[in-house]
Amino acid sequence: MTTYLFAKQFYFTDEIKGPGYLPILDNGTFGSYQTDKPTDGTILDYSSFSIAPGLVDTHIHGFMGHDVMDNSAESLRIISDGLPSCGVTSYLPTTLTAPRELLNAVCQTVGEHAKNTPGAKIQGIFLEGPFFSEVYKGAQNPSYMSDPDIDYLEEWQEKSHGWVKKIALAPEREGAIDFIKQAKSMNIYSAIAHTDATYEECRAAVEAGANIFVHTYNGMRGLHHREPGVVGSALTLGQFDELICDGHHVHPASAKIVMQAAGPKKTVLITDCMRAGGMGECESTLGEFDVIVKDGTARLKHNGSLAGSVLELIQAVQNVVKWGNATPAEALRMASLNPAASVGIDDRCGKIDPGYPADFIVLDDELNLQATFIDGQPYFKNH
Repeated sequence: MTTYLFAKQFYFTDEIKGPGYLPILDNGTFGSYQTDKPTDGTILDYSSFSIAPGLVDTHIHGFMGHDVMDNSAESLRIISDGLPSCGVTSYLPTTLTAPRELLNAVCQTVGEHAKNTPGAKIQGIFLEGPFFSEVYKGAQNPSYMSDPDIDYLEEWQEKSHGWVKKIALAPEREGAIDFIKQAKSMNIYSAIAHTDATYEECRAAVEAGANIFVHTYNGMRGLHHREPGVVGSALTLGQFDELICDGHHVHPASAKIVMQAAGPKKTVLITDCMRAGGMGECESTLGEFDVIVKDGTARLKHNGSLAGSVLELIQAVQNVVKWGNATPAEALRMASLNPAASVGIDDRCGKIDPGYPADFIVLDDELNLQATFIDGQPYFKNH
């Protein structure tokens, strides 16, 4: 029997509709929106609330005390189970720079469990590294950084049974351009990150197929008027620009500059959340490093550098609206359709259109999360 969502507004890709009714069909997908009250089925009354696509986090390392690098099906289960509380219904489990063998094992574990892990849907793997520059290592271990090697990528893709979707690298490393071209031929998206590249090196990478700048401003050569660097490239080359909008990684005004340059269709909100997400203030770890979580930030214990975040994606949406950088519709798109489009999964998530899985969130007027549904079934409710 068809279930109808009745809400005061619905965030479709290019317009806000409502009040009206959005059908959820028996197979867990959306039907066609209508304004007439249905004469069949059951109605879920969200007349005081708004419906938006489930959020898509294409850059997240962990949550609730667990990390993708644990190489554990149980960790994946706990992360996937917890993310709907952040409004997330699809995500890319994200690795760290690590030895080739450990990345082999993690890719294999994710590949084996991606389809049957309940909760937020695993839509692919994001390999953040290891082909980075030591100059902008951030919270990644430089001991394992090297020049890009397509043999590594082919092995990770084989071990994961084709689940690798995105890989980040520094364009100035030897062999990077050929690597990007090869990755593209394998339907793997290349991202620019942890890099001291020049503008010309970034442009060459984009021309070869790189289409994402990872956590713009963080872990990259900055903007100089005579050498635009990586930040200048992110602002001008027309690709997808990720932002960590927790108010700590990037100043709201700096985030606004990226949003104005990239526009509402190419800005991607991500969390870069590590295992301490959802845990409050605590001591934790990121890879092999000890981390202290305090005052909303995660920092390396030994030098105070930012070590990922404890940001929840729905908070990023709320922040950019509160800062005056985006409308609610733009912010929601930046956290759903845009990230999905950046890695080619926008045919299965990021929209509430007919035929799409009924993965959606229920929001109040302040964009506070009320409920998260996956395949038309309630998965999280905020009581």
